[in-house]
Order: sequence, then structure tokens, then C-alpha cells
Amino acid sequence: MRVGTAGRTHLAYCLNIHPGERWEDQRAAIERWSAAVKGQVAPDRPFGLGLRLGNAAAGSLADPDVRRDVRRWLDALGMYAFTVNAFPYGAFHGTAVKEAVYAPDWRTEARLSYTVAVARVLADLLPEGVDGSISTVPGSYRQWIARDGGVPDMVANLAEAAWAMEAIEAETGRTIQLALEPEPDCFLAKTDDCMAFWNDTLIPDGTEFLRSRAGSSDRAEFCLRRHIGVCVDTCHFAVEFESAESAVDSLAAAGIAVPKVQLSAALRGPATAEVAGMLRQFVDSVYLHQMRVRRADGSVECWPDMTMESLDALRTDPPGEVRSHFHVPLHWAGGKAGFGGSGGGLASTAGELTPGLFAAVERAGCRHLEIETYTYGVLPQELRAATVAESIVSEYQGVLPMVNRA
Repeated sequence: MRVGTAGRTHLAYCLNIHPGERWEDQRAAIERWSAAVKGQVAPDRPFGLGLRLGNAAAGSLADPDVRRDVRRWLDALGMYAFTVNAFPYGAFHGTAVKEAVYAPDWRTEARLSYTVAVARVLADLLPEGVDGSISTVPGSYRQWIARDGGVPDMVANLAEAAWAMEAIEAETGRTIQLALEPEPDCFLAKTDDCMAFWNDTLIPDGTEFLRSRAGSSDRAEFCLRRHIGVCVDTCHFAVEFESAESAVDSLAAAGIAVPKVQLSAALRGPATAEVAGMLRQFVDSVYLHQMRVRRADGSVECWPDMTMESLDALRTDPPGEVRSHFHVPLHWAGGKAGFGGSGGGLASTAGELTPGLFAAVERAGCRHLEIETYTYGVLPQELRAATVAESIVSEYQGVLPMVNRA
């Protein structure tokens, strides 16, 4: 839905919170859960959706006639789609996802073909005058690049994606931007990674790759910058002890588009034996929960996942702060249900969703905000609301006052 004082920004929650790989599953979730959320937060105005389309769901929407039917159905519900999470290609719930969530990565034809298919779907679902965004994997998992290389293939496929979106815009009039989503332990993890990749590799090499088709280097670079940017996920940057506000400002100043900001919160707390014990309740076999500890001297220790073993190995001396890539509800401030209090217990990084962040988003020209807490099914029971809809509504209730002041 449109938010902000000027009404230029669109806000949604990401449907990756709802299980199901088929479009039929997503459609059922919209009718059941999204309709319930809309009824409480936007009963009398169009309600924006952040779709989650894996490869199977995108394939089900390959027929333009089917997409037109979906658009009419959304109109009848008073809803509209403006962004898609195309990060997970396959299964995302109820099975061990872990680092497989990055596969196929941007070195592969499969990732390119899938993403272009999603872009075609989104182009037919977008309302008049609304641009689209697609969040995607941050290139690849860092260990895979270190082991196998493949950055030139990544650049070539991203350039092909940009060129395909240029063609979609020429055909449909719909502008769609691809947003690579930095994440800990990935090829792109921090702002500096993005800056280096854009300046040293993506723009120069991608421009050369597209130059003959574009007709000039200037047009090739324009295509890349217009259609490829960064999705700033506030949980991911918080885990790396990096300010999302500063990231948005720095990327925009460098001429890197920020099509989308995902509003999410990580686990945080002092690196104590007590907090390590609390974190054990969040260990699961489905998702990666990269873990960082920053010591008083500024040094950072890294673990690729939060496991019983990594928590057992957590040093409590010298003092430090531990953070983990576990998306917790934005309205959970810690200090509830036995998880410790403000005096040194387990909490979240939701406090980093500040007026300054939303002002930076506005300065950057970013028009897409998405609440993304996909972990409802693996949260400790004490953190779950009576229904998933109630949990999502509580997140909106916390976000809307801040967004509408920006």
C-alpha cells in the first residue's frame, strides 16, 4: 500500500512467510492470510503484496492469459503486486534449506532464465504507473566463488538480465529493477563488497559485454544501472554490525540503485553464557543463521551458522556482542517469555529501524519497502502470535507510524 507523507512509497510484507512452492499455495495464502491482514491495516485502500515466486510458481504463470486472470483477481481483492522475492529458487519451508538457498546462483543459466520469467510475470501484474522490483541472491555463496570462481559468468548473466528487463520495458512500458540482496558469508555481504563489485567489475565488464547490442558504452552502462541495484535487508546489515542507513546513503551516493529495502530484525545480545543458552532455542535445521561476535576492540568473530556447537564454542571473555541472522518479528523487543530483559538479555536489532533510515530511503529514491520475517514456522513457540496474520499485523502497526513520518 502507498505510505509516506507524499504517498510515493509502497509497503508490503513478503509472502515467503507462507509455506508452499506452487502458485496455488501462494494464491491460497493471499486469500486466507493477506486478506486478513488487509482487513486490519488497509481495509479501505489498495493493499500491496510482496510475492514470493519460486521456479515452480513462476512456471505456472508463464501463460499471459493466466497472468491477466491473476491481475483481475488481485483487483477484485483490492490488492496489487509491486515486488517479488525471487531469492529462493526451490523449496523454502519444511526442509533443510541452509546454503542451498543460493543455488542456482548467478553464475548459471538457470538463475538467469528463472529471473527473467519472474520479471515477465511481474510486468503483467504491475498497476499503471508503478515500477517493479525483484530481490535475488547476492551473486553467490562466498565459499563457492572461492572454490570454483565464476565471477565473469556472473557478470554476463546479470548483464543479460538487465538487457532482458530493458526489452520488457520497451514492450510493456513497465520498469523492473533487479535487486541483489547482500547477506553474511555471500559474494556480496557488505556495502564495500557492493561498491567494489559495481565499480571494478559489473559496470566496466558488463558495459563491454552489452556494448555491441546496446550500440554504445553509454547506453550499455545506463541499462545496467537502471535495471540492477541492491536490496538492503536491515537484518543482514545488522548482523555485520553495519548501519542500514549508512549503507543506503553510500550506495545512492555511488550511483548504485536501491530498488528495495527489506525491514527485518536480527537477534542480538551480550556474548554471555546466559545469552548463548537462550539462543539455543532458535537453532533449527532449516535455515542458515550466520553468527557474528564483535569484541570491545572492534574485532569480529564469524560463524557460518548458529548451531549447538557454535554456541558451545562462544567465548564470553573478553566482552562482546553476539548477533545472528535469525529474522525475528519486528514487534518483539526482547525481555519476554523467558528470553531475558533489557538489563543484558536477548533482544533484537529492530531499534535500528529509525527515522534516519526512512529518511535515507527517501533520499535514495527507493520506493519499495517490504516487511520480511519468514521464520514464523521455526520461531520458539513463545514468540508466535495466535496466528501468522496477527504477527504480521503487529509488524505493520510498528512500521507504519515511522514510515508515515518520513
